[in-house]
Amino acid sequence: QEQLVESGGGLVQPGGSQRLSCAASGIIFSMYAMGWYRQAPGEQRELVAVITLGGRSTVADSVQGRFTISRDHAESTAYLQMNNLKPEDTAVYYCYAAGPSGTYWGQGAQVTVSS
Repeated sequence: QEQLVESGGGLVQPGGSQRLSCAASGIIFSMYAMGWYRQAPGEQRELVAVITLGGRSTVADSVQGRFTISRDHAESTAYLQMNNLKPEDTAVYYCYAAGPSGTYWGQGAQVTVSS
């Protein structure tokens, strides 16, 4: 069964860092692009970062220079490293895998940036 399990998240102070993980099972990880969306209360969903099968990554302008996406094929896991976090980064972060048999979603991870 295809499954994405997210870990990480929680409360962090402004300027702090967090890393989200997205562990995939039931899919051929190397055949799927991976990424994260986020959604804050009352806001539209925003695409934060994407990494292709070959490892080419793109991040949103709003997180450029602060967030990095990576993937580990041996672990079938994608990572979102978030540095210099700001209160406006507060949201639920959802990882996804897009590939041959469709798109799958993680359960979401709450990230709250507050002092």
